[in-house]
Amino acid sequence: MKINVVNSSQNDLPEFATDDSAGMDLRAHLSDKITIQSGDHCLIPTGIQISLPRGYEAQIRPRSGLAFKYGVTVLNSPGTIDADYRGDVGVIIINHGREPFLINSGDRIAQMVVNKYDRFEWNLVDLLDETTRADQGFGHSGRR
Repeated sequence: MKINVVNSSQNDLPEFATDDSAGMDLRAHLSDKITIQSGDHCLIPTGIQISLPRGYEAQIRPRSGLAFKYGVTVLNSPGTIDADYRGDVGVIIINHGREPFLINSGDRIAQMVVNKYDRFEWNLVDLLDETTRADQGFGHSGRR
């Protein structure tokens, strides 16, 4: 996959934390630190631009540690980056925690998962095929 790095540090490239990680960690690329107050949100640049092949998308997802420890998450999760987008990969971070949250340049703020997808066309029908589940949703299978 092609990547253009706006900043000059190779250390800020997205990377997998472990051999079996599905997502690559994204880092903040800031000229100065940012504090996000409780209840506020902010667009954080990563300093990278990517070129995905046609038929692929990148999903921007929260980091579980930030969510669990600080109540900080990605606001539009998962955010989608389309194959034809060439701008900075920005991450909308929201602070659901009780305390202000400080982000420094280089901090890991989110993860990016690249997926293949299929395009389709709608086939308008009068009836859908029947299933055992039918229209049962929102907890229909119970808690256990």
